[in-house]
Amino acid sequence: MDERVMEYLNKPYNTIVNKIKDEDDEYYYGQILELDGCQSTGYTMDELDKNLRMAMEGYIETKLAHDLPIPEPRDYGSFSGRILVRLPKSLHHRLALEADKDNVSLNTLIVQKLSS
Repeated sequence: MDERVMEYLNKPYNTIVNKIKDEDDEYYYGQILELDGCQSTGYTMDELDKNLRMAMEGYIETKLAHDLPIPEPRDYGSFSGRILVRLPKSLHHRLALEADKDNVSLNTLIVQKLSS
C-alpha cells in the first residue's frame, strides 16, 4: 500500500456509527465525517471497522490518483459548545412556551430538539 495512503489512514478522522434495525435485518452503518461519501455497513462492529477502512482506502487512493485534495480530520475539541442563532420572534415565543410547559430551560429544550 502507498505510504501516503497509510499516512491518511492513520489520521484521527471522526466516525459516526448508527445501528440500523428494520423488519428483516439489523446492521451497523458508519460514515467518516470529513470524507464526503466515505461510508460502509457491517453486521458486527468489527466488520464495520474493516469495511470502513477499505472504503477510506479506496477514497484516499482515488483522491491521490486524481491529485484532488483530501480533507484533514477536524478537531472537535476546539468547539466551545456555544452558538448564536437568530430566529423569528414567533418561534422564540413558541419554544419558550414549550420549555415552560415541560419545566425545562429554553436551552435544554433546544438541545433536546437538535439531538433528536
